[in-house]
Amino acid sequence: MNRSAREVALEVVRRVTDEGAYSNRVLPSALARSGLDERDRALATELAYGTIRHTPGLDDAIGARAARPVARMTPGARAALRLGAYQILHTPIPAHAAVGETVGIVVPRERGFVNAILRRLAKDPPLPPVGRDDRAISLRTGMTAWAIAELRSILPPDEVEPAAIGFSGRAPLSLRVNTCRSTAEAALAALAASGVDGRIGTVHPECVLVDGGDPTSLPGWSEGVIAVQDQASAFVVDTLAPEVGDRILDVCAAPGGKTAFIACRVGAEGRTVAADLRPERVALIASLLARLGLRADLLSQDATRPALRGPFDRVLVDAPCTGIGSARRRPELLWRGRREELSRLARLQVAIAAAGAELLRPGGRLVYSVCTFPRAETDAACDAIVRHRPDLVPIATPGPAGAAAASRHRLWPHRDGTDGMFVAAFERTA
Repeated sequence: MNRSAREVALEVVRRVTDEGAYSNRVLPSALARSGLDERDRALATELAYGTIRHTPGLDDAIGARAARPVARMTPGARAALRLGAYQILHTPIPAHAAVGETVGIVVPRERGFVNAILRRLAKDPPLPPVGRDDRAISLRTGMTAWAIAELRSILPPDEVEPAAIGFSGRAPLSLRVNTCRSTAEAALAALAASGVDGRIGTVHPECVLVDGGDPTSLPGWSEGVIAVQDQASAFVVDTLAPEVGDRILDVCAAPGGKTAFIACRVGAEGRTVAADLRPERVALIASLLARLGLRADLLSQDATRPALRGPFDRVLVDAPCTGIGSARRRPELLWRGRREELSRLARLQVAIAAAGAELLRPGGRLVYSVCTFPRAETDAACDAIVRHRPDLVPIATPGPAGAAAASRHRLWPHRDGTDGMFVAAFERTA
């Protein structure tokens, strides 16, 4: 039996907000099983992503109209209230339709409870939050308040909310062209011939941007001409600067986008080794390389205790992080991370980089990157890397889109139109 768009969205919201799943994995799977037509698939996508993106503000509004805290509600009621509140507060859907359709997909024993709270919200919606404090910006954008405070420590005051809005927006689909099989111009022409409007990225010329859609249905996908990769991630590989014949190690490689780019750059004369902690993650790299017709040696290992010997010409440490920079595609990252995790992640990031440096030849380059912005994971982590490995010397590399050369770069959605990314380059001395 076909499911409604709201039933699909409700499943995705519940799994992401209460079970810790990732929206970019759960939603495509739910849509594939749904039997929905294109219009209803678009509605399900909008409702699911929008509800997840605005969860902090929705919970605040629901909590003000309910007799019990949102955290003490059953998962089913909580997800339905969030879904209904999003429609009432953030979409042009008529309030009566939002309430009626949402209540209709709730299990019978919870319908009365959900109906009562949604009707209160529809009758007396909260005023939009005002002010420039962290909490107000958090409620407007969906980004957790501690991350807003982190933005304040990095950006000028007038850029804090624009940055948060940028992270909470929806990103265009960024496709990196596999230049071992085609060119960006040819890929763009193929898209245009199939009726898809595309444009060359402003940060990376081998990326083509399109406004949404299923990448697997686009021309060139099955032939291994295109792969999903944000311009910021492609910029990381440019900073690594692989050359034909290089021996390169990608120590945290899954799902493999940067590995594939590197493998194309070094050519058959070079060697790319891609590693990750879990075998199932390594399998994702193998699948991508096979589709793109590229080769790398794959390895499952603990990056803090490598199972390899060097030397390598270049080492990429795209380290585990809070991931807030990827929130345009996984909106739960706006609020899922906790400030308490920063110290643990920073220690892990430094340990991985220090271990990777041991495998680097003298004169070789190590690039450290994270798709996030808190100082503990970026500048402070780089400072700690140098303290642990005084043989790593920061080196200046070209900035994005013609920006000045520097040893550390930050990319922002509101400035660069990319995911948030921090990139730093080092050279190992003798």
